[in-house]
Amino acid sequence: MRTIQMTLDDDLVRDVDHVSKLLNTNRSAFTRKALREALARYNLEQLEHKHRAGYERKPVVGDEFSVWEAEQDWGDE
Repeated sequence: MRTIQMTLDDDLVRDVDHVSKLLNTNRSAFTRKALREALARYNLEQLEHKHRAGYERKPVVGDEFSVWEAEQDWGDE
């Protein structure tokens, strides 16, 4: 683990400290978790963008997934 220095607005530090106290954690742990969640959101957005771009380049044709319709039969439901 590395120690880094960041510049944050006073209001943001105050809010982080307040929530950290409520969560019974410290500023560093709270910030690590927030950064990990932000990175996960970013990665998900990139995958969604890639997926969307793929369908824009090669749109679904009318019967592309019809072969799977029988596989989705749940019997009596």
